[in-house]
Amino acid sequence: MKDLEFEQKRTLSRAEAADQLEALAAALRRGGQAELDLGPGKLTLRIPDELHTEIEVELEDGKLELEVELSWHTGQSDRTADD
Repeated sequence: MKDLEFEQKRTLSRAEAADQLEALAAALRRGGQAELDLGPGKLTLRIPDELHTEIEVELEDGKLELEVELSWHTGQSDRTADD
């Protein structure tokens, strides 16, 4: 069971998408407690010094999908030795 899940799907202009990515990049650069504006509300995350990243590009039926995933352990649950 997930402790928290948030998903947001919106149509943005290229400039709005760039603004959103720049705000995320600035929060990553600062680290520590980062506050992200997610439209209807704000989400505060603790961002550690090291993260796992994954970038996926997929082209299917004339639609290009670019996914950028960042993940890290929160330290709130027990981690196994091979995490």
